Amino acid sequence: MASMTILEAAEHLGVSKEAIHNRVRRGSLDVSVIDGVKYVDVDATAKAPAAKAKPQTRRASTKATDERYYKFLEEQNSQLQTKVEKLEGETRTLRDQKELMLIQEREKIEQIYKDKDEQLKNFLSTLSSQFMLNAPSQAVEAEEEHLDAEIEVNLDDSDEISEAAELNEAQELQPKKKLISLKKYMKKHGFSDKKKEKVTERFAKKAKKDERIIVLGSKFYIDTQKYTYSDLIR
Repeated sequence: MASMTILEAAEHLGVSKEAIHNRVRRGSLDVSVIDGVKYVDVDATAKAPAAKAKPQTRRASTKATDERYYKFLEEQNSQLQTKVEKLEGETRTLRDQKELMLIQEREKIEQIYKDKDEQLKNFLSTLSSQFMLNAPSQAVEAEEEHLDAEIEVNLDDSDEISEAAELNEAQELQPKKKLISLKKYMKKHGFSDKKKEKVTERFAKKAKKDERIIVLGSKFYIDTQKYTYSDLIR
């Protein structure tokens, strides 16, 4: 028998220190305390069982398995990372294509509206030109006819006399007076444009002094029933 410390006995027998303590508690090992250190009596010839070498083999096998598992995980992770990068690349490509398509569609729509605007402008310009060529003369004639219709009235009624007097404050109109615009008179008698211009100039010079000429706004009116205008219309 040999006295050994708890650690020495555990290593000698190939067990843990807890196992040695358990044996001491069960009384299967004698124990003594020297200088505060516990010693147990162990058979010096007793050796740790050969089977204890198996845990090392098991640990070696587990380690190899773990390494293969980690390597497998690394390979799987690498493959997944490659797939993720590929999907991200495809996503960026699709996003760029989508943005390009949106830009192209927007440019097409803007061009369509621009073409429509140009067509509308051209149409309005053409319409305006035609209106300027045709409408003014028609509008002027209609305005003159309307004004003449208002002025060329039989002034027997006193209310009508009052209305005409307001339009021509410089003249005192008499009953039975018949007025016609100079422009309408010249048109009615087929005056040429050149002659119309000359006659209009004469009337403009005489308008303020000649009582035969009635001025309403910028227009000249004459009373052919009462006056003769041969000196001005020739």
